[in-house]
Amino acid sequence: MKCHLCSSPDCYRKEKRCYGAEKEIDSLTEFELKLLKVASDIEREFYCRATRVQELIEFCRRMKFKKIGIAFCIGLFEEARILAEILESHGLKVFSAACKVGAVDKEELGIEKMKPESPESVCNPIGQAELLNRAGTELNIIVGLCIGHDILFQMHSEAPVTTLIVKDRVLAHNPAGAIYSKYHRNALKKAPEGGSLSCEEGEMEHLGGK
Repeated sequence: MKCHLCSSPDCYRKEKRCYGAEKEIDSLTEFELKLLKVASDIEREFYCRATRVQELIEFCRRMKFKKIGIAFCIGLFEEARILAEILESHGLKVFSAACKVGAVDKEELGIEKMKPESPESVCNPIGQAELLNRAGTELNIIVGLCIGHDILFQMHSEAPVTTLIVKDRVLAHNPAGAIYSKYHRNALKKAPEGGSLSCEEGEMEHLGGK
């Protein structure tokens, strides 16, 4: 299935059922149906009017979630603290787990360090999930976990997971910027010889330079 190649995505405005996908949407559990309904209601009522954080607060209210978990990268400590403060101001009980919980050195797992001569703890997304599982959170929020670590966290979280911040150290945590910018798009495309392009090289190519 390659929806991104569709020439007439009419499934948005009118009925167009493809590849039997309706079977999945027609067999929702009661909880899944509630998630879908609440999400759709928020989309309709706050379309282009509410920020994602506002939508998150409203979603928790309508789902009657009270215990919220935040799984965050230690590099976004301040963002996680501010988010927790905002959520708590709305009567939510917030639990959090930083990515380095357990402080296990990378050497113990045979993982290469950024600075071999210095102590360096490995990220522990499974530990983050377990801590929030023990707290009995009803919804977990990812704030800046690394690629791969976010996957492991979601695999082990017992509560539903939503992502508020996706880590992108280069683009100020706005990974969509690499898609919106023609210069980054050129740099991302594989070079003809199989090499990789820097952003500067991609820009030169776009301008016809060498």
